[in-house]
Amino acid sequence: MTRHRALQPELPLHAPPTADSGPAIELGGQRIHYALHRTRRRRTISLLIDERGLRVAAPLQAPQLAIDAVLREHAAWVIRKVRDWQQKRPPQRRWIAGEQIMLYGAPVTLEARTGGNLPQLDEDRLLINPQLPPTETESRVRGWLKQQALACFIRRCDDYSAQLALPAPAVRLSNARTRWGSCHASGRISMNWRLVQTPTAWIDYVAAHEVAHLREMNHSPAFWQTVAVLVADYAARRTALRRDAHRYLLL
Repeated sequence: MTRHRALQPELPLHAPPTADSGPAIELGGQRIHYALHRTRRRRTISLLIDERGLRVAAPLQAPQLAIDAVLREHAAWVIRKVRDWQQKRPPQRRWIAGEQIMLYGAPVTLEARTGGNLPQLDEDRLLINPQLPPTETESRVRGWLKQQALACFIRRCDDYSAQLALPAPAVRLSNARTRWGSCHASGRISMNWRLVQTPTAWIDYVAAHEVAHLREMNHSPAFWQTVAVLVADYAARRTALRRDAHRYLLL
């Protein structure tokens, strides 16, 4: 059996941007930076906007003039997409009391609290130790979110696999940049930890999508019928996830 990775929409994640470094080009009176990635196997030049900004993929020996020509040919698209990306970038986080993170589609406010096993959730507040440096607070909050994510993903995948009379799959967290989840031929499911910031309905869709691959390792009509058995309105959830994920992905 060949290894299969389930297709998912590109993630509008907000990782540390790379668009302010690397090569740049003047388009429409603006200086636009981009990340350039060359590979031996690539035969064409392609453009992509992701969480880090504009990325250009090119053949290993592609001349810079050819890359510039493609960027100029698609200047209107590049300018529009870069502008959209800049508007969606979250403000720089300081990791102090009063700031917010997202959990299951709802805001959670960081609140200073000394003592105890922190971070700790208290209704719509996440208690943090104000004596820690911001970098340590960030590390602990991210770690806490990943713990919540893994527990949630395991529960949902276990439930959906039981509905299909399949063994519970091994589930692990992913830090992927372009996928919400994947299913390997071994039966292992990976789900992006950042999903824990989004509404549970969307998490359920991704979990159902990947569990359905345990039965159908493709995207055939039979696969989508299996997804529909688990989540009847999967199409609406998938559309909402693609359209609105950036509103929730603060980390």
